[in-house]
Amino acid sequence: MDFPTIHTNFWDAVIAVPVVMLVTQLIKLFFKMPKKFVPTVALLLGLGISIFISHRHSLVVGIFMGWFYGYAAIGNYAALKTTITAWREEKS
Repeated sequence: MDFPTIHTNFWDAVIAVPVVMLVTQLIKLFFKMPKKFVPTVALLLGLGISIFISHRHSLVVGIFMGWFYGYAAIGNYAALKTTITAWREEKS
């Protein structure tokens, strides 16, 4: 079995993950979705962006990087929320 070559570039690290975070938050805001579905939406957005936009040439690469986009957005959101919560508690 020959594994595909996966290149992580500027798009992956700086644009795709924040786009997934932003669109997920906009969907959460406008459609009032329950919090338990937010990670699933982020993962589906990451897969969609990766498969249909950034890695159209290979489905395997698109799926792999889509998981990266979705879970990186989930992790970044959780870290940011934890940091802001801790900072607010420290201030009061």
